[in-house]
Amino acid sequence: MTFEPTKYALQNVATGNIFEDTGWLLEDTTSPQPSLIRAIYEKKQLHPKGAEYGLYTFADWLPVSRLLTGSSAPVTYKSEKLAAHLNCENLYITFSGYWREKNALMTTCSFKETEAYAVCGRMKVDMERVLVVASAGNTARAFAKVCSDNRIPLLLCVPEDNLDALWFEYPVNECVKLVAAQSGGDYFDAIHLSNIAVKSPKFFAEGGAKNVARRDGMATTVLSAVTFIGQIPDYYFQSVGSGTGAIAAWEANQRLIEDGRFGNKQMRLMVSQNIPFTPMYDAWKANSRHLLPFDDDEARKQVQIIDAKVLSNRKPPYPIAGGLYDALKASNGDVLLADNQQLRAAMQLFSDLEGNDIHPAAGVALASLIDTLKTGTVDKNAVIMLNITGGGEARFKSGKKLYGLKPDIVFPNNPDENEVLEGLERLF
Repeated sequence: MTFEPTKYALQNVATGNIFEDTGWLLEDTTSPQPSLIRAIYEKKQLHPKGAEYGLYTFADWLPVSRLLTGSSAPVTYKSEKLAAHLNCENLYITFSGYWREKNALMTTCSFKETEAYAVCGRMKVDMERVLVVASAGNTARAFAKVCSDNRIPLLLCVPEDNLDALWFEYPVNECVKLVAAQSGGDYFDAIHLSNIAVKSPKFFAEGGAKNVARRDGMATTVLSAVTFIGQIPDYYFQSVGSGTGAIAAWEANQRLIEDGRFGNKQMRLMVSQNIPFTPMYDAWKANSRHLLPFDDDEARKQVQIIDAKVLSNRKPPYPIAGGLYDALKASNGDVLLADNQQLRAAMQLFSDLEGNDIHPAAGVALASLIDTLKTGTVDKNAVIMLNITGGGEARFKSGKKLYGLKPDIVFPNNPDENEVLEGLERLF
């Protein structure tokens, strides 16, 4: 397969300043205020390259300098049985996971693969420092797979209580190291470890929502949907932990309008959280750009309760310029809720009607869609995109021997910074 690095510039969302990507830039250092940056692609119209390119079929709108092995693109199809059950005839499901019959071949069974292949594809071959990724589980599994398969040094920071999310088809290469935040901690404690790590010159931050490659990798779900449907949907449903996927969807929407072939609709972002951990819902309903004050210990307890553990970011990119608050305002969107009972029922419904298992986070999104259709909040005749962000795990694992990944070090929550740095530097 032939490939030339994608040509793009970077733009400050708040100021409009456009500048060159001179390296691993995560922000505009000249900005007078905190702001996300966006990729501005030279190609204004999207031309998918073909299934053989995997995720990189959408490379026109991915800030990548190389192709990595093993990727798969999200798959979109028009629902029949679930749509009939919900009495909405224009329901399109974008599935990121494992479903061989539909040619969905993400072996980590999560759309986090879209992030990992895009971020690691942005890395130059000659980058010598170690990539650092903090995760509540699925992101770590995706980055571990991609970095292991492509021999990219990686430090993962994950809550100890989420280590059961780290399962693999093959043993992970020793270029991948794992450290954990002690049991009782959460995603924020893992982020704290990663923030300490990048104070060492040996490591560099993946960047999370600030990384244009992460967001544009996630945006391939929308590119899959729109190129399949032939138009921009009316509604976009997804559960959110950080909200990065919804921000990415909003950005993809703007590019697709500029493309000119798919209409000029601004699809409404309908994002949802898992009760009782609902910081973005609480802020949105209070019409607040900033998250409302909450107790960290209480938040940790709430995270222990929710089924969708991946939706547990205590410091999401909600208030920042170009973040989720702006995306919701611009799209006339909303933040919805689903409890564990609702998401479990939705997961079972999807399995019964569509024929594949889905992750709890995807169950939250489906439960929210069901609720809005029942209440009439969403027109049953609308064109709806349901982003199933993970699924096929039971199907993929069936009959396979799987391998775990044990932490090289488990750190206490609120650890001594010097001890953390010394421990991490010994790993590489």
